Amino acid sequence: MATIIVQPGGARAGKQRIDLTAVAHNRLMLLLILFLCITAVLILRLTWVGIFSGNGRDGVGGSGLLPARADIVDRNGVPLARTMDAYSVAVRPSKLIGEPAELARKLHEIFPDEPEASFYKALTGKGWAYLRRRALPEEVAAVNALGEIGIEFPREKERLYPQRSLAAHVLGFAPNREGVGGMGVESAFNDRLTDPALRGQPFAISIDSRVQGALESELYAQMVAQNAKGAGGVILDANTGEVIAMASIPVFDPNKLANYAGKTCSQSPLCNHMVQARYELGSTFKPLSIGAAMDRGVVTSMGKRYDATAPLAVAGFRIKDDHALGRWLNVPEILVHSSNIGTARIADEMGAESMQQLFRNLQFDQRAPIELKERAKSLWPTNWGRITTMTVSYGHGIAVTPLHLASAYAALVNGGIWRPATLRKLHANEVPEGHRVFSAATSARMRQLLRMIVAAGTGRSADAKGFRVGGKTGSAEKPEEGRYNKSSLVTTFASAFPMDNPRYVVLTMMDEPKGNAQTFGLRTAAWTAAPVVKRVVERVGPMLGVLPDERRDVDISDLMPLLGKEDH
Repeated sequence: MATIIVQPGGARAGKQRIDLTAVAHNRLMLLLILFLCITAVLILRLTWVGIFSGNGRDGVGGSGLLPARADIVDRNGVPLARTMDAYSVAVRPSKLIGEPAELARKLHEIFPDEPEASFYKALTGKGWAYLRRRALPEEVAAVNALGEIGIEFPREKERLYPQRSLAAHVLGFAPNREGVGGMGVESAFNDRLTDPALRGQPFAISIDSRVQGALESELYAQMVAQNAKGAGGVILDANTGEVIAMASIPVFDPNKLANYAGKTCSQSPLCNHMVQARYELGSTFKPLSIGAAMDRGVVTSMGKRYDATAPLAVAGFRIKDDHALGRWLNVPEILVHSSNIGTARIADEMGAESMQQLFRNLQFDQRAPIELKERAKSLWPTNWGRITTMTVSYGHGIAVTPLHLASAYAALVNGGIWRPATLRKLHANEVPEGHRVFSAATSARMRQLLRMIVAAGTGRSADAKGFRVGGKTGSAEKPEEGRYNKSSLVTTFASAFPMDNPRYVVLTMMDEPKGNAQTFGLRTAAWTAAPVVKRVVERVGPMLGVLPDERRDVDISDLMPLLGKEDH
């Protein structure tokens, strides 16, 4: 049998080891609990920051993973406006170690578009100041290489426009520190762009950046060639009201906003002349007036003739034709030869009430029908007497924006339905119902007449082969100090294509063209605005799914025999 020997004090030593182990275990547990608590606090803090902290400069709360402002993209998803982390360059003058004059010179070499004096002013100022907003990474690296400890490089949320000046008047800008849009889409759809539930989703607008680029380049080229003061254009979906392109020239770069405070619309590049400026748009009104006369039973036959043998004297005024034929004219001849006298006689038969109703149905008495906030009021006649009824029929005595006219032409050719213009990309179920202005039969007849104007009248220079363009020229003297300035013209060509099944309205205009050798010094719309339509349609037609086809056209065979021998 084994004998167990108990050492003196052994039980006491064992108890001490157990006690020490328990103390160590308790300490480890306490440390573990403390570590878990600290970790939990850190996780909760990070979660709180991620969920509830917003960009203080933008004043918008929401998830840190979402942009403070939604991207804007064109109808095909091309980015037009984005919010990004951008570099800036700033200075603390009190910490500078270099000579301010020398630093200003070197900064000007890096940023040649900024005057050296501006840098010197900031470098010698009393407090922290920006030297450059939205600097490129390579520019930041060049400034950093100067080794100046008083220069800092803060990262900030900035609204950038990657296409630069493309569609600038449509997009507008969002310059203020609260992130509120200053004009254009940025202002009109500010709530949508900053909605916490939607700002993670790009906002698709109706513009097609390819079409926009083509329109802008052709307008600019013609403006330079004509030495014009400005130019503009609109391309509208004739059946939905969507604005596919809208251009106003001169343009501006929303990435480099200058201070245009106090300047009028006519003086500022920020002015969108398609919605902010109103014009007497001349003979482009004639198809609208004659279309209304058809619906009201005033024009009962294309062969009905009107006396244009001499100027028309009414209430001390004389209405005359620019290219008088000195004979009676039927309806197709009135449009093909753009007769003021013939149109005025038709309007006189129609009467003031019917003429006013036409223009009210087209919303000429209201601001331009679009979401933009910057829209001019129409110049609506205060006295609708007999002479006013006659002159407004051919676009004098009433002033509207070019967008007003584009929407009116959409109704004229699409079967007679007026719809408001929109900068939203619409789905099929979102197209507004609109309201009827012209009968379907009148719209069909007007498509023939507009096509005839391009085939045999003043719009020949807009005839893009195979695209079946139809439209009307308009050349109007600008009013100045209570009278018309004969040396100052606004020329417009309002058109649609393809006229056998109209899909797009194209409107172009020139502000005070001077003429050139190619136009034989002539400044009218046939020589200045219409050729732009031809070039634009040839470029954008295929982009929009309209291919040229010279085997198809509008049948105008019943109208051609009505034209005089000089038209054949």
